[in-house]
Amino acid sequence: MSDIAIRVENLGKQYHIGALQKNGGRYTYKSLRDSIASAASAPFRAARALMGRNGAPENHQEDTIWALRDVSFDLKHGEIVGVIGRNGAGKSTLLKILSRITEPTTGHVQIRGRIGSLLEVGTGFHPELSGRDNVYLNGAILGMKHTEIARNFDAIVAFAEVEKFIDTPVKHYSSGMYLRLAFAVAAHLQTEILLVDEVLSVGDSAFQKKCLGKMGAVATQGRTVVFVSHDLGAVQALCRRAILLMNGQNVMDGIPEEVTKEYLTAQHSPQSASEGIAQLPECTSGSPLRFLVVRTLDERGAIVKYVPVGGDLTIEADILIVRNLESVHFAFVIRDDQRRKMATMSSYDSYENAGSIAAGYFTIRLFIQRINLLPGRFSIDLVAEQYGEQLAWHECTIYFDIVPSHFYASGKLPSRSTGIMCLPCSWDVVDLHHR
Repeated sequence: MSDIAIRVENLGKQYHIGALQKNGGRYTYKSLRDSIASAASAPFRAARALMGRNGAPENHQEDTIWALRDVSFDLKHGEIVGVIGRNGAGKSTLLKILSRITEPTTGHVQIRGRIGSLLEVGTGFHPELSGRDNVYLNGAILGMKHTEIARNFDAIVAFAEVEKFIDTPVKHYSSGMYLRLAFAVAAHLQTEILLVDEVLSVGDSAFQKKCLGKMGAVATQGRTVVFVSHDLGAVQALCRRAILLMNGQNVMDGIPEEVTKEYLTAQHSPQSASEGIAQLPECTSGSPLRFLVVRTLDERGAIVKYVPVGGDLTIEADILIVRNLESVHFAFVIRDDQRRKMATMSSYDSYENAGSIAAGYFTIRLFIQRINLLPGRFSIDLVAEQYGEQLAWHECTIYFDIVPSHFYASGKLPSRSTGIMCLPCSWDVVDLHHR
């Protein structure tokens, strides 16, 4: 037991959804009158719970939901484990239990060592205080001693790249500056166990790389890390072990490459795999823009799933705009079967949409000429933004396969498949003695 940092046994977390009541097909919060009436009738409900109308125990499963159920695993000191799964799989609930924010319904957790949590970046920041004051305030909230914060202060500010603005109230910071400083404080916690929940997406791409580097440095210091992320590439880069949660249960525990492959296989849509077209569910409630359908087409406009190396590909999406919008831009992201980003194509790079888009139904198309990805399976993420703010986002909307073809003028297939791209090129040999 001495080398075990975290032991989780038969862990379960059940939430009651009785705080919401159904009204015409929708769930709404109870009023004060409803709450008082509910308290007065509680003894009668308790009696009915013990004995149903027909003399049998009454089933109230519809009033509860299991966020976690029968989850068990051990983590050793110095082990770095990635936890992956869809939204609602129970990942954040697991970290909240490990960090003692909430108590489990069943099972128990044994923890040996001081825990630091990066669950909500920026928790405790006060907009009226300067960056300097917030470093000390946030550090104290996260459990750091004053001397520890002072010792790490210069490193925190340098990491966040806000030296010039450290004495400026954070209400004047951009969102990126705010998040960078908040992450820098949390990342400099000196703990034996670190819980990280999807915080490596803060800031721009350069700062995200710095965050990954910081997590990698933490990993080499012998600390135990539990890393929750949708970035499967980051999980594979940082972790030597991964746990897959589905519907609150631990369905796979092993090598990150194998676990992420199982996750992506489970995510796979049979319709999109066979037909090259997929219907999309609503992703962002209340958004004025919705993606409806996505298709992959060949150069003739026919729906296809297979695309030859060097062939033309059109990605087409139907959208619904419910009210007039200005400065809307779209991005299509191509990822490989390990969710690594291969390319991002943004309409912002092609044109400046200074006008407005009226409400209605539209189709947007992206034309890719001579796609030079090597054979393999790829997926497409869809993103819509307005003034830099995300309106809608779908991941893994549809899959397509790149298949071998005569990409080079020689008529031969590419002889080697190392790497991710097949670049058109030509070779020449020059005899230096006869120049």
